[in-house]
Formats: sequence, structure tokens, C-alpha cells
Amino acid sequence: MGEQESFAFAAKGGAASARAAGPARAARKRAPKPAPGGRAKGAPPAAAEPRAAEAPRARAPRERSRATATELARQQRDISVSEFFAKNRHLLGFDNPSKALLTTVKEGVDNALDACEEAGILPDIRVEIRQLDETRFRVAIEDNGPGIVRAQVPKIFGRLLYGSKFHRLRQSRGQQGIGISAAGMYGLLTTGHPVVITTRTGPKHPAHHFELVIDTKTNEPKVRRDEEVKWEKDHGTRVEIELEGAWRGGQHSVDAYVRQISLANPHARIEYLPPKADGPAEVVVFPRVADELPPETAEIKPHPYGVELGVLMQMLRDTQARNLRGCLAGDFSRVSTRLAEEICQRAGVAPTRRPQEMTREEAEKVHRAVQATKIMAPPTDCIAPIGHELIEAALRAEVKADFYAAVTRRPAVYRGNPFLVEVGLAYGGDLPAEEPIQLYRFANRVPLQYQQGACAITKAATSTDWRSYQLQQPRGALPVGPMVLLVHIASVWVPFTSESKEAIAHYPEIVKEMRLGLQECGRQVGLFIRKRRRDADEAKKRAYIEKYIPQVAIGLQQILGLSDPQRDRVVADLKHVLERSRKA
Repeated sequence: MGEQESFAFAAKGGAASARAAGPARAARKRAPKPAPGGRAKGAPPAAAEPRAAEAPRARAPRERSRATATELARQQRDISVSEFFAKNRHLLGFDNPSKALLTTVKEGVDNALDACEEAGILPDIRVEIRQLDETRFRVAIEDNGPGIVRAQVPKIFGRLLYGSKFHRLRQSRGQQGIGISAAGMYGLLTTGHPVVITTRTGPKHPAHHFELVIDTKTNEPKVRRDEEVKWEKDHGTRVEIELEGAWRGGQHSVDAYVRQISLANPHARIEYLPPKADGPAEVVVFPRVADELPPETAEIKPHPYGVELGVLMQMLRDTQARNLRGCLAGDFSRVSTRLAEEICQRAGVAPTRRPQEMTREEAEKVHRAVQATKIMAPPTDCIAPIGHELIEAALRAEVKADFYAAVTRRPAVYRGNPFLVEVGLAYGGDLPAEEPIQLYRFANRVPLQYQQGACAITKAATSTDWRSYQLQQPRGALPVGPMVLLVHIASVWVPFTSESKEAIAHYPEIVKEMRLGLQECGRQVGLFIRKRRRDADEAKKRAYIEKYIPQVAIGLQQILGLSDPQRDRVVADLKHVLERSRKA
């Protein structure tokens, strides 16, 4: 706005203000003047007006501090993995005291089972929980595994994201190298006590006793004690963690977890010593159902269908192959030399091209060519199912029921990763008939205790039409009836929804396979329920015949004057006729 326009705008505004102020001045002139007593002549007496409160003085705005780029840069620093998870412990399953206690037991048992199976040893595991006071517990997990080499003990228990299973495609309970070290870190944060480890690798080697803590700022272990001790075991490991926790029963309790782990691992013998406030607790023994270890699984290479573009570019940079053809044939599963040449031809990239020198555009062409090429599914010797026979045997040992069924599906693939689904159920017996069924969820033989509603197993179970199998089912919920349902997924990489490994992601291929397994078991239990109902109806009709035919025969005897032998013959003939007509 120019200077002249500003003056014009001010002049117009001043004229308008003068016009608006004119009537107001006229009204003041017409108003009567107040009398010396303070009241205008002819005006009615008015009530005393309250004295206006003084307005609070406005504080001067605080001047905002402004940081320079140099000061911001000075504040930046690395964040260690331990430090991150120490502040975000809920991501690892340590949300609350009761869940923290369960997670600690779970991580210790998982490591013990994996160690025993990889060493070819039938697991003998002991779980001890001692309550020191109202909110403090001491958890001890002891196994008969191969033990741990002395130099590796501090790294395994005192460093997060350290392990042997993350970089290999092979079925195992642990995947990330976080669990047991995170449990020790939680115990250190809540009680200040170190993790205590006793391990021995053989009868000719001494046992080593460690006490160590995690330095969360550096994600490095600090050993407080390292000494040789006498131990009666020839080989094995014992881990003790003191932590703050809460003891509870029910579906999410340690009792339920130990019971379910014995179902999914029938080859293991488990001794369980729960805490008891009113005296010494009794050891609960879950005996070994099978005397053979699960089949040994093989490590496989990544399948081309499951490799994304960024991962492919990294593999091309890291490969030891001299050309693209050798990289595709040597670093991937189910890719032969002929198939590698076909992929190169489809991508328009020379098979002799050095992988380390390939551009992003060339890598993207290869990635698209892989997706357009028909490649066999990955091998399935990398996964070891429980087996329908062992699932049924374990259910018979733990659940008193009238009918048992189990199914092991054929392997399938999601994102290039092979997986397999197993389903087992127990129906009838002493199970509650008016409550929703009990759903046991397992991934790589590990029970999943929390986040049931967010799990693909629950989605598959609730989306199955159980009414067609003679079970009641509210809309969008689990069926109601006396049944225990077990669903297990085995895979080289289970797609958990979070680091705490509590629920399985909803991949369509996985949900479909689970639903097919549930339907197969559902048909079997449906046949059993229908047959039992038919048998009940037949027994009811037979009871009517046995109750009323003798009365009819007595009436005929009185009317016709029959003798007792004739009456008995009439009873037999009538029963025969009615039985034949009922069966027809």
C-alpha cells in the first residue's frame, strides 16, 4: 500500500469514527448533570456499583532460546541397542511384572531346548521359581545341553543382538539374539543383581561360574566374577536371574506356559518347581512322551522370490562370485545355472557381468526378471514339524477327553520362506462345555501367551465355520464347547508382529493354510459328534422299548388269557419288530 493510499484509508477511517462519535456526544449533552450528592436531578436512586477489580498485569513473554546448528550437532550421539531396549522394555515382552516373569522363563527354556536339540541330546530341563518377597523372584533354568565355551558366556548373556541364528534360514526357537540377555538386563534394572551362570562343556572340563551385568550405554558385558567351581553335572548350563515380578494364575501364567511347552515338545522331560508361599513347593514332572529327537533341520539359502530389491543389491555387493550367473546360481535356493542364464536373458544383463559393478537400474531389471521367472518352491528339509502322531499322543497325556485328532499340512511358502501348519484337538471329557474353547498357539514349538486377538492363528480359528461341525459359535468369535484346539506353525522365519514374539502376522498364505488345517480337524470332530448323537438317540429309543414293551405284553396277557411263556414270546417278537423298524 502506497503512502497516499495509507493517508486516504486513515482519513476515511477518521471520518467514519467522527460520524459514529457524533450521536454519542449528543447523548451525553442531553443527559442530566449529577447533583452534588452524586445523583442526577430527577434520576431514580441506583444501587451502589461494585468497585471494578484491577486487571492483572501481563507478564512479559519469555524470550525463546534458539540453538545453533553447532550446538545441535554437539548434542548428537550414538544410541546403543541395550540403551534403547532398556527404555522400551515393553517391546521385548516386559510390559508388567507378571509378564516379565513369564518372559524370563520362556527365554531361558527356549535357549535350553535349542541347545540340547542342536547337540543331539534329549532335553532334561528344570525350571525353578523362588519367591524372595512379595514382588521379587529368583528364576533358575537348568539343562543337560552341551554347555557354553567360557569365552562366549559374557557375550551370550551380556550383549543384545548377539547370536548364531539371525543370519541363517533354519528352524529354531530363537531368532534375534535378544531374549535371554534382555531378561538379564531387566533383572539388573529392577533389582541391581547380576545374571549368574554356571556351565560345563564336558566331564573332562571344569565348570565355570559367572556373575555379569550389561553396560547399557555400550551394549557390552561386565564380568564381576569368573571362577572354576565343582558341579555334579557332566555337561549343561544353569542360568539364574533375580527380578521384580508378580505371580498369577490363569491363561497367561507360568504354569500354563510350562504345560503347553510340554505339549509342543514331547521329546523333552521337564521338572517344574513353582513358588509356594505357605511352605516348600512340590516338583511337578512332565514326562517325556517320545524318545526320539525331532528331525535335524538343514540350513537353506534365500529363495529369490523372498528377496527385495535393496537386499538383492547388498547381496550383489557382498557375493564371492565372479559373475552374475554364478551369483544367482550359488547364493540363491532353487536356481540352477540354466535358470540363472534365463533370468539374465530376461533382464537384458550379461551373465558375465561382475555383480559388484552392477548399477541400481541393472539390479532392478534382474529383480523384475526373477519375479517373472518360474522357480521351484524352496526345499522343506529346513523345517521339522512335531508330527500328527506326537501331537495326538501329547494331547492324550495332558488332556482328558473323549476324542482326539491331529493333522500335519504339507509345506507351503510365503515371501519365499517355507512354512508348515499343524493342528490338533481334544474334545469332550472333563472340559467345560459352556465356555469358549481353549486355543493353544505355537510357533516353532514355542507357546504364544499374549496378544491372542492380534494373531493370525486366532483370525483363522474365528473365521472357520464351526457350526457346520456341530459346535456353537458366536459371530466373529471362537466356538463354544468342550474342546482344546492346538495350532502350530513351523518356519525358518516366523513373521512375528513385534520383537516380543507374541503374535503372528496376517499373511494370506499363512491364514489360508491354518484355515485348511482347522477344517480338516473340524470334519473329524464333526463326524464324532454326529455319531455320538445318533448313539444317544438309539439308546434313548431302546430304553423306551425296554420300558414299555413288557407293560404291553402284560396287558395282552390279561386280555387274551396268555400263559407266561406265551407272554415272554410276545415280548421278544415285539422287540424284534421294533428294533428292525427302527434300524430301517
